[in-house]
Amino acid sequence: MMKDWLIGAGVAVLIFLALLGYPVFPVLALAGLGYLLYSLNGKRQVLPTGSREAAILHAVNFEHIGGQENAKRELMEALDFLRLRDKIKSLGIRPLRGILLTGPPGTGKTMMAKAAATYTDSAFVSASGSEFVEMYVGVGAQRIRELFRKARASAKKQGKDSAIVFIDEIDVVGGKRGAQNHQEYDQTLNQLLTEMDGMQTTQNPMVLVIAATNRVDMLDSALLRPGRFDRQIKVDLPDREGRLHILKIQTKDKPLSPEVDLDHIAKESFGFSGAQLESLTNEAAIIALRNNSPLILQEYFRDAVDKVLMGEKTGRIPTHDELFRVAVHELGHAIASEQVRPGSVSHITIAPRGNALGFVRQIPESDAYLYTKEQLDQQIVVALGGAISEENIFGNRSTGAQNDFLQASRIAKTEVMCGLSRIGIVAEEHLPENILDEEVRFILSDIESRTKDVLEPFTLALRTYAEYVVVQESISGTEFRQWLENSLTESLPVASGH
Repeated sequence: MMKDWLIGAGVAVLIFLALLGYPVFPVLALAGLGYLLYSLNGKRQVLPTGSREAAILHAVNFEHIGGQENAKRELMEALDFLRLRDKIKSLGIRPLRGILLTGPPGTGKTMMAKAAATYTDSAFVSASGSEFVEMYVGVGAQRIRELFRKARASAKKQGKDSAIVFIDEIDVVGGKRGAQNHQEYDQTLNQLLTEMDGMQTTQNPMVLVIAATNRVDMLDSALLRPGRFDRQIKVDLPDREGRLHILKIQTKDKPLSPEVDLDHIAKESFGFSGAQLESLTNEAAIIALRNNSPLILQEYFRDAVDKVLMGEKTGRIPTHDELFRVAVHELGHAIASEQVRPGSVSHITIAPRGNALGFVRQIPESDAYLYTKEQLDQQIVVALGGAISEENIFGNRSTGAQNDFLQASRIAKTEVMCGLSRIGIVAEEHLPENILDEEVRFILSDIESRTKDVLEPFTLALRTYAEYVVVQESISGTEFRQWLENSLTESLPVASGH
């Protein structure tokens, strides 16, 4: 708008000067030269709308991606069909047309697509599924055609014989047809199917489609058939070794204290995605900056894990009585955890974060994918430990145990559904609701009695140590275990001597 106004005003001024008899040709020449320089400069700096084909993307290699060794291996094998076309042609192999990356958010699907472009030396064009959805019918289909046209044009411009089209969150545009009452969704998907079908194996430049989603169940079956997305690669949460690899990558350029144990941090961060681990290392560096420390200490990583899990500390200021109750509650969880699995407590805090007034962070023994009844029972003992500890000290319970009870109930229901309860093997659809409720209540009642037996010997010592926790706000698992070892043998807990 401003640009048009300036051009109009400039033309009017030139006409006025010409009428007055002034020579306007030099002014026109200078204006034309200025506009030409401006246009060339803009073309160098502005990327095409709807595509991100900058050479910077090609700086991403598979070496930059940690914790996904199996997914990387499978993807590189699929990409070899694109790299070694002459070899596979001699064997009569049809090149792949599409690769679908599935998995939870933050696991590195977008980075793997960028690394794929580097690995195959292909032009890279990307878009999000939401960019194709408009209220006007036909706009999405047109944008799909434009995306593939730009991919081929970009490959030719860069002198490459292949291009990769990356579509993030493809479930937005590739959902099951008929599920939405909007003709635009179906037309856009139909155009995508047509483009993928129209890609001839002999076409130059060749286009490979890589898409990412964390909701593969939402996709239309026509997208998933052979000849479109020929490969589905699971990009899952990293295991312990994978998390350690990611931490090493993310801390490579950060000044770590010699005491920092990345292997311990990898154990503590069970269930973290690659994005969360990157945020963890960044938050630890921010805490170091806040404390004017030239090095990032181990305790900064501990606080960063709390922040990533629970959020920033809130401005709430509980009363002393509330803090004391929270300390008793969290110590109950910690004692129960140490009794069923020694060495499992990493950190105890009563600093309010997010919606939680306190938190006990546990170190998983290993990345487990299967659980026995004994292990599930132990998880219920830990979940009930906070409420039982409150009852032992105060003679009553509080609303702070609500989430603990929900967690315990879910675990108990899992035992029933997996055939680990008294009623044996069951099918959920054939199990009467009242039978399920009765069995869940029986499991919880039985384990509640066991939890009371676990916590009873620590009742007297716990009251004194809870006061110490209120003052300290946070204590490490090592310090807690030192108190626990002495609480049964000494008249006063170790904490009372501080």
